[in-house]
Amino acid sequence: MTPPRPRQRVLGTAGHIDHGKTALVRALTGIDADRLPEEKRRRITIDLGFSFLDVDGTHLALIDVPGHERFVRNMLAGATGLDLAMLVVAADDSVMPQTREHLDILRLLGLSGGLVALTKCDLAAPEWIALVEDEIRDLARGSFLEGSPIVRTSAATGMGIEELRARLGALAATSPERPDPGPFRMAIDRAFTVAGHGTVVTGTVASGIVRVGDDLEWLPEMRAVRVRGLQQHGRSVERLGRGTRAAINLVGVHHAEVHRGQELGAPGYLRPTRRLSAEVRVSPDALRPLASRSRHRLHLGTAQVLATIALLDSGAIEPGGVGLAQLSLAEPVAAVYGEPFVLRAESPPATVGGGRVLQPTARRVRRRDAAEVARIGRMGDPGPMGRAAVALMATGLDPWTTRDLVREAGLNESEAPAAIESLAAGGILVELPLGPRRSTRVPVERVADLESRILRVVGRLHEARPRLSTVRRPHIASALPDIGNEALIAAVIDRLLSRGELVGDGLAVALRDFRPRLSHAEGKLKETIAAAYRAGWLAPPDVAELTSRAGSRASLVPELLALLVDEGRLVELSHGLYLDRDAEAELRRRTAERLADGSSVVMAEFRDLLGVTRRHAVPYGEHLDRIGLTRREGDARRLASAFGDGGTAEAPTRIPSP
Repeated sequence: MTPPRPRQRVLGTAGHIDHGKTALVRALTGIDADRLPEEKRRRITIDLGFSFLDVDGTHLALIDVPGHERFVRNMLAGATGLDLAMLVVAADDSVMPQTREHLDILRLLGLSGGLVALTKCDLAAPEWIALVEDEIRDLARGSFLEGSPIVRTSAATGMGIEELRARLGALAATSPERPDPGPFRMAIDRAFTVAGHGTVVTGTVASGIVRVGDDLEWLPEMRAVRVRGLQQHGRSVERLGRGTRAAINLVGVHHAEVHRGQELGAPGYLRPTRRLSAEVRVSPDALRPLASRSRHRLHLGTAQVLATIALLDSGAIEPGGVGLAQLSLAEPVAAVYGEPFVLRAESPPATVGGGRVLQPTARRVRRRDAAEVARIGRMGDPGPMGRAAVALMATGLDPWTTRDLVREAGLNESEAPAAIESLAAGGILVELPLGPRRSTRVPVERVADLESRILRVVGRLHEARPRLSTVRRPHIASALPDIGNEALIAAVIDRLLSRGELVGDGLAVALRDFRPRLSHAEGKLKETIAAAYRAGWLAPPDVAELTSRAGSRASLVPELLALLVDEGRLVELSHGLYLDRDAEAELRRRTAERLADGSSVVMAEFRDLLGVTRRHAVPYGEHLDRIGLTRREGDARRLASAFGDGGTAEAPTRIPSP
């Protein structure tokens, strides 16, 4: 029987420089987490260190962070993805500035479990240790560490190490499992090369499972890479899941291209962005309010980027306050709904606040747009269905996938399909056909917005061309360049046709109550043109000739021809060639009768059949091919199979523009 997999948790250290974090980790695990020569020489932790501890059925991955204020950036990179924290305070030094800042950072990152390790207890008197513990309790009041154990230790003597190990085991065993949305994601904190293997990246798996052979996306470059191999703490494995430290050997990228702050994700899950909508919290200890348009350093995942903050519901957020904001970033990052972040001032460097992402890929919103600001605020809704509805509204008319909804609304991938069906059943989503086998679901509010825009566009085109009874569909699409999806526009036009708000067909439409407006002279010219085509029969007049006869009204001829086509009195066979409706019907009748016996006809015979010149016979033949009455076979034509019984195809009243 296969033994059960151990629980996986990630524990991070925190605390002031020289308070013994690395020595404590070494005492717990037997691993020296300081790996850089400079760290050995200077005897301080500069970058992240890694070790692990198996205790009481839990595999604890330990991340040791630097405590110096100059390396808070590195500390923040290590704090991403933590499940638990161990705040380290030296008994001979007590609470110091980085103790406070590190605890503030952990609070902003949303941690809910941890304990305090009091180190160097062999260097302090019991009375002093008791005073330090009181100061720690005061510091922890109101935080996730309030009421947590304070374990007295000494890495030099071994004092309290076993008790600390046991406390960590109990803490890990009772800590709740973090929700896992499903798709794989990992923020990269290191990249290097291994001889004979190539590029290796490391990080903490934030969600999902990765397996050897998987295809992934490398963000923000959006390049495809493949997993050649996996290791966990130096041991090769076939798969790794959420809450584990991973070393991933990649194919498809050179190690010099990869750096801390980039991410790996399941295909189609993450998207690079330069704008986030967020709920921002200002630290109670901040020296000043957070002002709109201020610049700060955003720490998100393992990335650090400059961000300009535009507040949406106020001009400033006071210390201890909360507000909505959009963050415009100097470089693209990858984010998901609900992801925590930290904001630090550029100069002097200090933590000023943090928050959580509400819209991972946001469109720009202005403060005066109250409806959009309120919509962003509703993304704080704890209910996944409410968030999903708002997130879909934010996608507008763009196509989206289930993984987009997982990323944007924080849904679980396995639950997302049912949520989508529920939204559709509730009328929040409308299904629009995009082709014979394709459709898309669009928020009903966005469909209503597009319907209103289409009606306004048709009205404007009617005003611009009042003599035309209809507006061609391509003209409507051209007037909506921001939509960029003609199939979607066509589907919404069809909805308006089905409700009677528009009238028309697959080629041209009009507002329900619109009537062409012609002066007496224009109406007379229209009837003159119609009579000319009636008289010309299968030898219709040339458009240039009609235009010449029209004199000062020559510019009206194309519009009047189009109007006669819309009215069904003329048929446009090709661009610039028209026939009277009855003449075109006669063309089809004669052809069908001639070919009813299954014979074929060449162009010379076709010309004689109609009594016209080759100038007209050729486009007539092409017209009959196009409408499906005939089929060309070399130089001859036969009845198309669909009409082999001598039936006739129905001619279109309009042909598409080139």
